[in-house]
Amino acid sequence: MSTTVCLALTGASGMPYGLRLLDCLLAAGCRVQLLYSQAAQVVARQEMELELSSRPAEARAALLAHLPAADPELLAVYGREEWFAPLASGSNPPDAMIVCPCSMGTLAAIAQGLATNLISRAADVALKEGRKLVLVPRETPLSAIHLENMLRLTRAGAVILPPSPGFYHHPQAVGDLVDFVVARILDQLAVPHTLIQRWGS
Repeated sequence: MSTTVCLALTGASGMPYGLRLLDCLLAAGCRVQLLYSQAAQVVARQEMELELSSRPAEARAALLAHLPAADPELLAVYGREEWFAPLASGSNPPDAMIVCPCSMGTLAAIAQGLATNLISRAADVALKEGRKLVLVPRETPLSAIHLENMLRLTRAGAVILPPSPGFYHHPQAVGDLVDFVVARILDQLAVPHTLIQRWGS
């Protein structure tokens, strides 16, 4: 049985991380439940020239066109207020959830348990059900509020994974830096990959 992963795209810069992660998860045979915020639509257009429609079915079609090798059967896309989606309930949570990129607004909402949309509700479910929750916050510098929210989430069981690429693997292109971060996310999920050479190997 394949792993089911919820991937949420939010309105921080860093959409290349999120889309490369989606590509790798689908390539690894993971079932992906995709969520995206309204601000993520703006970022996808700005950084990737990708139009994510407000209609989930149209957004799904655009993503599959962007990732032509992906198996369509593995990707489900849900709207922000789609409260009957499986991941809205602890009775049917995914195996893991990643928010990548994660805006400070989304991070704060999750830290406070607001659950006012499907993204923050799904994260709330992941925490309460003891599932892996990985947040990839893309902001700099960080205020005391940001840091306190991250500490609160870490204490609640979330993994805070800033997209901070290393350089010891001698990256030759931007894609190498993206792959470094995506590799660290996949490691958190125990999803096999060959994106980077492992240290000492």
